Amino acid sequence: MKFGPALRAAAGIAVLSIMDAFIKGMSAYYPTLQVALLRFACGSLVVTCVVAVLRPGWPSRETVAANSLRSVIAVVTAVSFFYALGQLPLAETLVLSFLSPMFIALFGMLLLRERVDARIVGAIAIGFAGTLVVVLGQTENAGAARSWMGVGAALLSAITYALSLVLLRQRAQRDKFLHIVIFQNFGPFILVAPFGFWVWQPLDYAHLTWFLLMGVLGVIGHMLMATAYAKSEAARLAPLEYTALIWAVLIGYGVFSEIPTWATLGGGILIVAAAMLTSRR
Repeated sequence: MKFGPALRAAAGIAVLSIMDAFIKGMSAYYPTLQVALLRFACGSLVVTCVVAVLRPGWPSRETVAANSLRSVIAVVTAVSFFYALGQLPLAETLVLSFLSPMFIALFGMLLLRERVDARIVGAIAIGFAGTLVVVLGQTENAGAARSWMGVGAALLSAITYALSLVLLRQRAQRDKFLHIVIFQNFGPFILVAPFGFWVWQPLDYAHLTWFLLMGVLGVIGHMLMATAYAKSEAARLAPLEYTALIWAVLIGYGVFSEIPTWATLGGGILIVAAAMLTSRR
């Protein structure tokens, strides 16, 4: 595998991680569904401008059907993950969400008939071990009662996210990347809109700049991910998902003044090692 797709995937994960930080900031002011609505609305606005310039043409009926399915899966992923965050400690939700690369490899093998070699399995295992080091180092004082509904929601989120990325790999080989990005924004926007308007709270128009930035970052991130998965097998890119934890640590330190622990640093080294292993031939 060339390093190009791995670099694009890693960059896409970084951009989307920054977008997540903006979402976290705005979630302190508005309900989650309203934040999701505005994020996808601004993303749809941005991608409309891009389409007006690049003019990719009309998608085929097959493209519409397949990417509409991905839109539904994207909404299920977001809602289940947010529910898990409300029911479980953050660390537990995080470690369950990072099961997704395992499911990416599994779905890639079952749906795309990709070959999963020992190096990919090893990279996934190393990355997951790094995640465990990070989260277990932060759970010593966590005494919250376990919510099995929350556990189920986190697992559902990991599974549907993995399925979404494998379907992205499948569609990226057939569809124009811009068509994929269009449905990645318009689809969730249409599905979330009724619920977002239901919980709507008065909007501080000074926050529109942040939501527009979310839209720009979302479109850039999805473009990077679509072009990466068009050129490389899903299982080979799966361990790069662990690099999101590195960005979470950096953003947490720089923006929220959260000091990383030794467990975080040690786990980060393992995660970077996994990313390097999967990106090499």
